[in-house]
Amino acid sequence: MKTDLSEKFGIEYPIFGFTPSAHVAAAISRAGGLGVLGCVRFNEAEELDEVLEWMHENTDGKPFGVDVVMPAKIPTEGSKVDLDSMIPPEHRAFVERTLDDLGVPQLQDGGDRVNTGVLGWLHSVARSHVDIAMEHARKYGQIKLIANALGSPPDDVIALAHENGVQVAALAGAKEHALSHVNAGVDIVIAQGYEGGGHTGEVTSMILWPELVDALGDTAPVLAAGGVGSGRQMAAAIALGAQGVWMGTYWLTAAEYELGATGDGPSTVQQALLSATSRDTVRRRIYSGKPARLLKTKWTDAWDAKGAPEPLPMPLQNLLVGEAHARISQAADPEVVAMPAGQIVGRCNEILPVEEMISGLVAEYKQAASRIQATLD
Repeated sequence: MKTDLSEKFGIEYPIFGFTPSAHVAAAISRAGGLGVLGCVRFNEAEELDEVLEWMHENTDGKPFGVDVVMPAKIPTEGSKVDLDSMIPPEHRAFVERTLDDLGVPQLQDGGDRVNTGVLGWLHSVARSHVDIAMEHARKYGQIKLIANALGSPPDDVIALAHENGVQVAALAGAKEHALSHVNAGVDIVIAQGYEGGGHTGEVTSMILWPELVDALGDTAPVLAAGGVGSGRQMAAAIALGAQGVWMGTYWLTAAEYELGATGDGPSTVQQALLSATSRDTVRRRIYSGKPARLLKTKWTDAWDAKGAPEPLPMPLQNLLVGEAHARISQAADPEVVAMPAGQIVGRCNEILPVEEMISGLVAEYKQAASRIQATLD
């Protein structure tokens, strides 16, 4: 199982696995795919530096990537405290009241509001992520991809990546976005269909994937994202012209996923995922301020209820809910999680090691390819 893109990256399978877990990302790379570490959760550059060092030591010399969150245009940005002061008091009151109603306790370590939230949504923090990643690319040569969830990175970031031999990928939910990315110098377009988890557009994968493949032609390869959780879906993506798949939700029930773990057995988030169906997601702006698909829980229901305030724009919304997300994570209640997840969550029915997950994908892909070939014999 190979494509031109998998050969370019020197990976066994054209499977690009996005995950906030370093343990899962490293396991994906070791198993023949390309693990891509989501960096948005790292508030401090030093923490990301330590994690990337760990990945270097635990990937057997194989390539991996990083994913950042930054707009193409550099925004005017105040300090954390300045931005915090821009959040309306009624929004804060709503969040606090909702957490109380849901029985979510205060943080055990008593963390303060301003520094508890995820600051990786801020351009200045995301740029520190890029700088650290490029240092590691120069030092070890393993980081081969930097992806941006908000489209094309700034021009100087693209240039810096290319100087260090790192390919640049950007998510797109429409043809116009994809063409703009390539014109800006992006190497790979990730076609994220409506079904996908996290930030996503309004066009379904079956329509979007071939549309972007046709629009880009030979100018840039396309990775298919949104609704990929089986070898059959991988085969469909390749048949529609994609050079590989970009998968995120699929890895949330990996045995190596350590974030939010509370002891033996599945974590709180994994418990919620295991019981979810493909209908148990909603697309809302409550996570970051931009439309993102999330697991439907009592937390999302509260924002849908009558009297709930409108979500704030990025990055204010994430600063508003950052402490709430941290508290929810410690609450250990599967009915009150705040987690991006795609509709493919309905296939996340068991906890498996990454190596077994990838071997299952490949085996099913081969079966699907054989069925297609049989129609031509």
